[in-house]
Amino acid sequence: MASLSADLFYDILKRLDGAALARAGCACADFHAISNEEDLWENACRSLWPSTRGDDVRSLIISVGGFRKFYADCFTLILNKDVPVVQTNETNPFAEEWTESDYYYDDLDELENSLPSDFVSLIDIWYKDRVLYSKVIWGVPNSDGANGWFYNCPFRIDLFHQSTENNENNNEEVFLSTINDLPTVPSMEQERKDGKLWRELNDGIKLSWIIVNQKMKRAVNLTSWHPLSGQRHWPTDTDFVLRFGSVLPAKEVLPCQVAECILLMKFRMTNMGSEDAGEPSTLALMELSMQIEDMGGVHLNGRCSLHILKEALSCHRSRNYDEVLESCNLYLKAQSELKEEKIRSECRFDTFCIVSGITVFAAFCTMFYRKLENC
Repeated sequence: MASLSADLFYDILKRLDGAALARAGCACADFHAISNEEDLWENACRSLWPSTRGDDVRSLIISVGGFRKFYADCFTLILNKDVPVVQTNETNPFAEEWTESDYYYDDLDELENSLPSDFVSLIDIWYKDRVLYSKVIWGVPNSDGANGWFYNCPFRIDLFHQSTENNENNNEEVFLSTINDLPTVPSMEQERKDGKLWRELNDGIKLSWIIVNQKMKRAVNLTSWHPLSGQRHWPTDTDFVLRFGSVLPAKEVLPCQVAECILLMKFRMTNMGSEDAGEPSTLALMELSMQIEDMGGVHLNGRCSLHILKEALSCHRSRNYDEVLESCNLYLKAQSELKEEKIRSECRFDTFCIVSGITVFAAFCTMFYRKLENC
């Protein structure tokens, strides 16, 4: 090792991805010194995230701490195990609907300082390790300042329904076909039976949605890399919906102290194709959106969502995908228990109303009967 030159070490390390580069830096002192070079981490970031290849994004990443810090922040995923336990009793604070007045706005100045223009989104989609789509969004599309409708309306970023001033390539289309190793679909009836296309799509698609806050100089990856769930043949037979996301901390915003960042991706079968005619089956990407909901499924507004995204930039993260998936499943379990508790509460209330109505009616009939007897 001592006889090898630093240039040779550099040439070896530049061929590694970020994870391997980090491990190589622990192998020996020479590798450790060279592995700190920003050029190596820039190469690793550009290889993993095509959206980071632009000069404007390069300047952004350098301004928030460099490519090594960016990789460490965004390759790891959000891990949040602080999910409140749903209590099955009358004092359950999560069994009722939450209104805007229930949200915690202790620091209004800090909330108003969370501006849509502070955030930059870096989005990348892969299918079986092939880049399918990359996009950079500066700011939040269709937001019009602190005193506008954005802060009070449901928060949503939709990549395929943006104004032209925020997206110059508003009409770009994304297709996935058998040329990209997508399985051939003889008919939708056959697909409903065996689900081969759905399984391949669910296993092969990978999503990264990174947000960078220019003011805080931090970045975080909001996705789960792979789909957490999905629906096939919904809302039509030719649609396939994949759901990605993460569980975000919301201790300063919501009573439940957690929220879910939901990333939806919808494909539609535009061409069934034919093996005999040599025509490929084709899926078109119709929707890619982000929204944030609380445990009750309420779609949060822009003010709450920006503050939650700001808080997510400082939350705990993990490289262990199984651990991240477990935390997401824990949240979904708590959310399901909350829905069941709401149904039980509504049933108890309905029963109480029925019994009360019957009691009042019986009492009225008794009084009326006694009055007739007295007459």
